[in-house]
Amino acid sequence: MALLRFILNVIWLFVAGFWLAVGYAVAGIICCILVVTIPFGIASFRMANYALWPFGREMARNPDAGSGSTFLNVIWLIVAGWWLTIGHIVTAVGLAVTIIGIPMAWASLKMIPVALAPFGNEIVPSDRPREPWQF
Repeated sequence: MALLRFILNVIWLFVAGFWLAVGYAVAGIICCILVVTIPFGIASFRMANYALWPFGREMARNPDAGSGSTFLNVIWLIVAGWWLTIGHIVTAVGLAVTIIGIPMAWASLKMIPVALAPFGNEIVPSDRPREPWQF
């Protein structure tokens, strides 16, 4: 299973992961230049890390997250979240055209919840097998 994840991650890196990560990193740098938006920059860097190597990891809700993360998620959704979601959907449609691209499209769709609500969530290793059709 680890070898399969590694192979999928390497393919993902060349097909879409590198460019998605560069986009997230550029957004993070811009957000960190503006002092008020540093939390958004840190979230962008976390998402860039996830976009580089998504297979074998998943999003989990942080139990210590409070109402501040909800407030930041609402701002994030209005400013950037829906743009990122559209980008992930377009990427998934483009990847799903080929048979080898279907798992890559699934990885792009798996990143939509992270793109919509990065605060109060964390990326954790996936140690259990996934159920079919589960994000």
